[in-house]
Amino acid sequence: MMPFTLLIMILIAFPVSSNGGKWGYNGPNGEHHWPKHFPYCGGAFQSPVNFQPELLRYDPNLFAIQLQNYNLSSREQLTLSNNGHSVQLSLPSYMQLTGLPHRYSAAQLHFHWGTQNVQAGSEHTVNGKQFAAEMHVVHFNSGKYPNISMAVDKSDGLAVLGVFIEVGEFNPAFEKFFKYVNGIKYRDQKVQVPAFNIRELLPSRLDEYYRYDGSLTTPPCFPSVLWTVFRQPVTISLRQYLALATALYSSHAQEVAPMPMLGNYRKPQLMDNRVVLVSFQDGWALRGTLSVASPTQRRQVIQQLLQGDLADLADEKLHQLLPKIKRKPWAPKEWKNDLIHQQSQKQRNKVPGPNGKNLPVLKNTDPSLSLAKLGINEDALCFISMEKNVSFQLLRRHANEEMVHALKRVVFPELNLRSYLKCKSDLDLQTIRCLLRTRPTDEAAELEQSLTKATRTDRQQTMPLPRSMTPNRGSALTKLAGQTPITALKNAHNMFPPFYRQIPVEYED
Repeated sequence: MMPFTLLIMILIAFPVSSNGGKWGYNGPNGEHHWPKHFPYCGGAFQSPVNFQPELLRYDPNLFAIQLQNYNLSSREQLTLSNNGHSVQLSLPSYMQLTGLPHRYSAAQLHFHWGTQNVQAGSEHTVNGKQFAAEMHVVHFNSGKYPNISMAVDKSDGLAVLGVFIEVGEFNPAFEKFFKYVNGIKYRDQKVQVPAFNIRELLPSRLDEYYRYDGSLTTPPCFPSVLWTVFRQPVTISLRQYLALATALYSSHAQEVAPMPMLGNYRKPQLMDNRVVLVSFQDGWALRGTLSVASPTQRRQVIQQLLQGDLADLADEKLHQLLPKIKRKPWAPKEWKNDLIHQQSQKQRNKVPGPNGKNLPVLKNTDPSLSLAKLGINEDALCFISMEKNVSFQLLRRHANEEMVHALKRVVFPELNLRSYLKCKSDLDLQTIRCLLRTRPTDEAAELEQSLTKATRTDRQQTMPLPRSMTPNRGSALTKLAGQTPITALKNAHNMFPPFYRQIPVEYED
């Protein structure tokens, strides 16, 4: 165990940045500055994302979301609060989601919206389209963790339901707590509201949704969220929307210059070789075909990477490591007034009508796939501990490297491999390099050179990202997963003392 005196030195030299620092959506504390205090905000597997047609994969094993105990008694009281970043409604933990890898209990729901004049404030976007607002219903893994504070920094800690909101017809369900908003105009104000049927806030169709691995959309941005974003939006009236966009402040009541709470959404993040599983197959078309490897195929190729003939892969089977469809780098154009989101390639990414081609089908998925069967430590990643370990390594080496990049280099291969084995990511070149560290140098070097050359050619054939955006690491490598011990991917979180615990942090998702 690390000596206590050394631990104190580390905490002084590298304070836990995820536990401090002011943040907002504009100005000196806006999202571009989040990574300075919250390094995961500049890291991997971030949310929200843009749901592009070429990244969608139909999974027939995604069934309708199952809700338990969402119909609350009006005799119960819920806390409606203004936390300075959003309107938040507390939820009882006996509200649960079932049918997921773990049991998830509800904690709270909150909103993101635009402004009075620009009704565009959803965080996730669909092929570049931004909705007026978005609701997030946050759940934590109650099968493993006693509360959300213990779950928030774990890789299997959270599950969030996302609901798109459009301005249209009046919604009586939302009015049950919107009518109390004037009582929480300023930061830290709270009121009690009668409970109601939370199911009424969700779309009528719970069987059509997008599913992907992502993060909190607010600091500390831990990549700990299993996202489910419903395809069908709900509507609220213009008056109800304006109750959010005009009546609230992110400042305290006693402050001389009140700060309106508006435009409280994060812009879309890079995909990091992730894909988006969908439970529906109609209404989209892909340019070209996409071969989707099953978990069994992925394990077989990884087994060859770790134990098989690498020269054979480099010479004859390189196609097994390359994607069948090219990703189109996507980034927004300028966000006029920090609000309006325009997709950079509108004409190229038009959504065809319902007569378009079907999505690729993800076959033989195994939601119970165990990492232990592959010889990989299946313990959940603890992001706070990984951050502390990276800080310690930087201190010991007297490195001047930025914390964001150092942490990303450690965390990304872990997330990428785990997500890939669940068919929710393509395997990245950086992860392949980690897998090849156990192999003979010459053979591994030959394969890496072949992959690098092939992916460089692939990258040159696609349109580059704007300079303000950082391109994905490596390329979208598919058809990879494995069956044997992976000693190259060490669990950094196991190197930090188990008695360290996260200080409570302020977060939305």
